Amino acid sequence: MSVQAHRPLRRLFTLHLPMLAIVLFALGPYLWMLITSLKPESTLFSPDRTILPKVLTLDNYIRLFEKTTFVENLGHSLLVAIGTMLLGLSVSITAAYAFSRFRFPGRRVLMLQFLLVNMFPIVLLIIPLFIIMRSLGLLDTHVGLILAHSTFSIPFATWMMISYFDAIPRSLDEAAMVDGCTPIGAMVRVVLPLTVPGIIATGIYIFITSWNEYLYASILAGQKVRTLTVAIQTLVGEYEIAWGLLTSGGVMGALPVTLLFMLIQKRLVAGMTQGAVKG
Repeated sequence: MSVQAHRPLRRLFTLHLPMLAIVLFALGPYLWMLITSLKPESTLFSPDRTILPKVLTLDNYIRLFEKTTFVENLGHSLLVAIGTMLLGLSVSITAAYAFSRFRFPGRRVLMLQFLLVNMFPIVLLIIPLFIIMRSLGLLDTHVGLILAHSTFSIPFATWMMISYFDAIPRSLDEAAMVDGCTPIGAMVRVVLPLTVPGIIATGIYIFITSWNEYLYASILAGQKVRTLTVAIQTLVGEYEIAWGLLTSGGVMGALPVTLLFMLIQKRLVAGMTQGAVKG
């Protein structure tokens, strides 16, 4: 009886409280950013300032939308992220299907090259990409930034899709081709509908990766095409930091990805676990 009575207490100290501490540690910066964005600018450096604001205000958000180009920057980020996601999915799906279903000379070498790309920091590609984009006239354009983001999102997305395709029995493809489908028809009509959770998970990965990217966006663009990450960084001045605008911009920048995750959470979790088990 005493052992059973101690089990909830043991679970509380060994599982629940450590998990709560980890969650609070992870959410702490975001909560601080949200609270700071709701404080009046004049109270941020006041000697009698408190952690929780005495007065809640939306002045920082109003100034963010009225006195900065935040809406325009948000549109640039959405256009680049969506374009990268569409290009990345179209390339990674077809490449992963070929790697999963066909055996051809050089297959393992190509798969290894896709994997090796992610082993090096993206900063190594910035100078070659800058030279290529300048020669093609794609500097400071949406197309150039989409192509640049695809260089680091497509390799990992291809490996993700390979695991999803491998989890689907090849007998389904063979049955579809017996019924008259071509390999492409079997992929489109039979295999892709079964990998919708995996496609959604891969698409969200590409979108978030492109949305949060800063290095390429600051060097290959930044004037006509200024994404959200670059625009928020400009709020940090040489002698002063606009903390109210900075924190409100951070909250609004994280909001689209957060809402997207909440809307498709079930499909995203199903997609992340689908490729872990082979059928």
